[in-house]
Amino acid sequence: MSDQTLLFKSATELADLVRTGEVTARELAELALDAIEDDEQGLNAFTTVDRDGALAAADAIAAGDERPFAGVPTAIKDLSVATAGLRVSSGSALYGDYTPDHDAHVVRRIREAGFVIVGKTAAPELGIVPVTEPRRFGPTRNPWNTEHTPGGSSGGSGAAVAGGLVPIAHGSDGGGSIRIPAACCGLVGLKVSRGRISRGPDQGESFLSVDGVLSRTVRDTAVALDVLAGYEPGDANWAPPPFEPFSVTAARDPGSLRVALVVKPAIVADVDPRAAQAARETAAVLENLGHHVEEVAPPMQFDQLFELFTDLWCAMVSVGVVFGELVSGRSATDGDVEPLTQWLHERALGTSSSTYLRSLTMLQRVARGWVEWASQWDVMLTPALAKRPLLVGELDTSAPDPRATFESSSQFTPFTPFVNVTGQPAIAVPMFIGDDGLPLAAQLIGAPLSEGLLLSVAAQLEAEQRWFERRPAGAATRR
Repeated sequence: MSDQTLLFKSATELADLVRTGEVTARELAELALDAIEDDEQGLNAFTTVDRDGALAAADAIAAGDERPFAGVPTAIKDLSVATAGLRVSSGSALYGDYTPDHDAHVVRRIREAGFVIVGKTAAPELGIVPVTEPRRFGPTRNPWNTEHTPGGSSGGSGAAVAGGLVPIAHGSDGGGSIRIPAACCGLVGLKVSRGRISRGPDQGESFLSVDGVLSRTVRDTAVALDVLAGYEPGDANWAPPPFEPFSVTAARDPGSLRVALVVKPAIVADVDPRAAQAARETAAVLENLGHHVEEVAPPMQFDQLFELFTDLWCAMVSVGVVFGELVSGRSATDGDVEPLTQWLHERALGTSSSTYLRSLTMLQRVARGWVEWASQWDVMLTPALAKRPLLVGELDTSAPDPRATFESSSQFTPFTPFVNVTGQPAIAVPMFIGDDGLPLAAQLIGAPLSEGLLLSVAAQLEAEQRWFERRPAGAATRR
């Protein structure tokens, strides 16, 4: 087979085709590799392509393989997650050609599920901003309109899936970095509960960041979560296993739920009327499905939230710089890291350990209050983004005022970072196409550990909206 539209099928469908012998894993890998290398849309979604490794892995997969994703091409986000034999650049010149000799647990599980890894997808330097335009590799572009960003920090994965290069891709989310590109690119993006997916063996427990995937369908996301979730030896804390597989819960009718519609973010930010309207129209769809929706205001707009979050974010960035210095064997210079990265790193170095722990404790206090308040409802519904997908170059990490750049990024995405603070699961769903031709998404937030319920509600919305049938014009015409 040579029809590259095969890659617009869901990952689970493609696995079925391989299993029954209708297509081979090598054919799928070649389709993906050719599409990536041709890059007809100019997406610049990949930083590394592993043709030899992918074809060797594909040749080892035969018809009848019962693994859930046997023979399905995928990609790993090029940010901090170890991939044996493949460069980890974290979007930064500082990392050079650092290549680990082992897989992170999440990558090992991806391989064990039968996926064929074709390469690494682009991310902004150290995953800092919600666009993907690292100085080292240049901008990644949105398949729906290449003048716009696919979001970040999993922007390369979002562009790759939306553009039909692979059907599903790995991502990570420390402040919205799966949900933001899902919203920009018309995909499903689930941020799991804290502790759901192990970050070992190299990375310790994170208060903010989790791993996951971007896909076109709820089922793909649910089956992938069944593969990725679970304890690994040495994990300090972990989420308890679900009472049944997430893919089973996702296929169930969730019953009539209490839904809180919140269109005002927890920090002071202007919300594009189209984003608010998309959330309200999603509420109407939910009501038609039998759910009870009420619009409510958040219990507070917490003026200090941005500063407290920034204390934690700076520390994460600084660890990334220090690790880059370790693997490169030199101290970071202005030529190694972008000005925003340097500003955040220096701020972290100037923040005392007691100030960091104070910020962490205060954020935990706010999170407890929020989760308790939100327990009045089964699900919360918000806009996914406060603005339409930004133009490429609109958020400049080399601008002369790094603080202003960082604050601007928070104005684009005020609805996503708070959920990383609370540790709750949340999912971005691509409900509509805006009048500008770009996707319009909503975000569903669940109680702690309620990924199954969120997936079930998202599946209901998917059945109504049939977003998996939509394709960007440039990608839709590719053969």
